[in-house]
Amino acid sequence: MAARDVTGVLLMAYGSPDNLDDVEAYYTHIRRGRKPSPEQLADLIDRYRQIGGSGLNRITFEVAEAVEALLSESGSYRAYVGMKHWHPYIADTVDQMADEGVRRAVAMVLTPQFSRMSVAEYLRTARERAETHGIDMVEVNQWWDEPSYIRFMAERVRQALGLFAAEERKGVRILFTAHSLPERILTWQDPYPEQLLATSKAVSEAAGVQRWQFAYQSASHTGEPWLGPDILDVLADLAGEGVRSVLVCPVGFVSDHLEVRYDIDVEARERARELGIHLERTQSPNAHPDFAQALAGVVGRYAAKLRQEA
Repeated sequence: MAARDVTGVLLMAYGSPDNLDDVEAYYTHIRRGRKPSPEQLADLIDRYRQIGGSGLNRITFEVAEAVEALLSESGSYRAYVGMKHWHPYIADTVDQMADEGVRRAVAMVLTPQFSRMSVAEYLRTARERAETHGIDMVEVNQWWDEPSYIRFMAERVRQALGLFAAEERKGVRILFTAHSLPERILTWQDPYPEQLLATSKAVSEAAGVQRWQFAYQSASHTGEPWLGPDILDVLADLAGEGVRSVLVCPVGFVSDHLEVRYDIDVEARERARELGIHLERTQSPNAHPDFAQALAGVVGRYAAKLRQEA
C-alpha cells in the first residue's frame, strides 16, 4: 500500500534521559536552556541512580509497537513516538513522518487528562510542525473517560488490594494521584483538576471501592504555589486519622518512570514507613496488552473521523 494511504499515529510522552550522562542535557532542556545548579543536577542524578534509570522511553516505544499491531489488523497504520524533552523530539518525529510519506495522522499524548499546561503544549508542537508538511492531523485532547481504560485501571486496583493481608483490606484507603501543576491553571478554568477527580471516581466505582481520596505529587520548586494537597502531607493526615494501609493508584501516569518509581516507590513509601503505614502501589499500565487495546480503540475512532473528512 502506498505511504499516502497509511494513517500515522503519533504517540507523545515527556521523555527521559537514556543514561546518567544525559541527565544534564535533559534537565537543561526542561529548563528551557538554563543549566541546573550543581546541587539540582546531583539530586536528579541520584534519583535516577536509585531507581536504576527510567524506563519511560523504552516503554513508550513498546506501547507504540503494540498499538500499531492492533490497529493494523483492520487497516494500514504506522505508529511513531515523539518526546517533549528528549530524543526523538516531537517536531523531529513529525518531520520523519512527512519524509516517509504520511499525509494524515492521529496525535495522542500518553497522559489521560487534559491541561493547557501539559497536553495542549504537546499537541500544539505536533500541529504546527504537521502544518508545515501539509499533514492532516486530528488531535486526541483527552481520553481519561475511555471505558476500557477505566475498566483496566479498576482491575489494577483490585489486583493490588491482594498485596494486603486479608485482615487489612477492609481498612485500605485508596489514594489516587497525579502530577501537580502550578495553581495558576485554576484561573484558566483548566479542566485538569476536575478530570482527575472524575477519573478517580470512575475507577473507584468500577473497582467497587468506597474509601478513596485524591492527592497531587511531584510538584516542582519554582517559587509559585502548586496544586495540592501533596501526597506526603496526605499520608501524614491519614496516619493522624488512624489509617494504617494505603494503596496508591497514580491515575495521572501510564508508565513506570521517575515520578512513579522514585516519588512513590521511594519517597512516599519511606514517608509511609515513618508514619507506620503499609503502602502499596498499583502496577502501571506500561505496554500491557489490555492497555494497548484501550489506546488503539481511541486512535481508531479518531482515524475514522479523518477518513470521513478526506
